[in-house]
This record gives sequence, C-alpha cells and structure tokens, in this order.
Amino acid sequence: MVAILLIEDDPLVRRGLELALSRHGHAVRTAETGEAGLDAFAASTPDLVVLDLMLPGIDGFEVCRRIRRAGDVPVIMLTARGDDFDVVGGLAAGADDYVIKPAQPTVLDARIRAVLRRTQGSGEGVRMHGDLRIDTASLTVSLRGEPVPLTPTELRLLLTVSRGPGRVFSRQQLLEEVWEHDYLGDSRLVDNCVQRLRAKIETDPANPVYVQTVRGFGYRFGPV
Repeated sequence: MVAILLIEDDPLVRRGLELALSRHGHAVRTAETGEAGLDAFAASTPDLVVLDLMLPGIDGFEVCRRIRRAGDVPVIMLTARGDDFDVVGGLAAGADDYVIKPAQPTVLDARIRAVLRRTQGSGEGVRMHGDLRIDTASLTVSLRGEPVPLTPTELRLLLTVSRGPGRVFSRQQLLEEVWEHDYLGDSRLVDNCVQRLRAKIETDPANPVYVQTVRGFGYRFGPV
C-alpha cells in the first residue's frame, strides 16, 4: 500500500480525492495548509506527495522546494487548467509531474503509479561516462566519486538517455518512456527535468557535456 500525503486546502476536493485514492488502494493522509503539510511530512515520510499549488500561507511552490531539499520523495502537483505559470513554476520547484484540476481520480492514480515505477532500474550494472558513474542496480549516481542525489524522475531520465550514448531522443519519446504519457504530452515536463538534471551532473549546465540539446529534435547523452 502506497503512503500518500495529500496537501489540498479545498475541503470538498481534499475529501473527494482522499476517498477516491483510498478506493484505489492507497493509504492517504491529508493536510489543509502548506505548514500542516510540511509538519505531516516531517512526522512521517510518505511514498509520494500530491500537492495543490494554490495554498494559503506557504504556497505549493515553497512546499515543493522544501520537500525536495529534504529528499527525493516524488511530488505530483495539482494545477489550474492551462496555467503555464503554475506548470513551469511547479516543475522548476522540483515536482515530478502534474495533473490539471479538477483532478480525475483515475488519472491521478495512473500518474501516481507511473511516478513510483520510475524508481525501478534496468538492472544492467554500472555505466561509466567520464566522471559520471551510474549504477543501474543500486540506482545510485556519483560524479567524481561524490554521490549525486536525484529524484526518481531525474534518475529515470538519466537512465533512459544514458543507455544509448549519442542516440537522439525526441521530447515525445522521453515523455512516453520516462513519464509514461502515451499521448501528445507537455514537453515542459522534459525541458524542466533536463534543466534540473544538468544542474546536478554538469560542471557547466549552460554548456552540457552529458545531456545535450539537439536543436529541433530533442536530447542526447554524450557520447563522453
């Protein structure tokens, strides 16, 4: 049973999602403010956080940043329909995925399961690329011998692109493989995750060596 922390200020939405996710087999705790959500997170670390961005007090963006600083627990944000500012800001804050409100429980459950599957590795062994070491069995990454903390989505993206150095992946291919979106998804998920990954593994993120942009197509890994 997956332990989910739902942070949502609207009591009707909160209660509805709590009941629906419970029926999907999840153990759901709820919080109505950002402050209460952070307290609940500190008291008992969940497997995943579902986070409304528009919260009173500490807003969802800051809550997401604090959760991200505390570790790699996946975050799915709930955002208003078509609000680019929310989507881009939430992804930049470290969210792994997003669902547009009003959130359909079946869609949210599918996203939750997809995000959690990203923690699974390929089991191939160790990949060495320059100073970067990727252990696909232990799901650990190190750079010049120092561990690199990655979120499940960042790790899954790195595992995907690094399995074929020099191969170009389109944004749609990455959406399908990393986010398991089998439709024409939002490329901002890919671009924001690449930016966060570069900030962690590249010496100069503005001139990346590992995850390179192929203009007009997508991204490729090295070769290094």
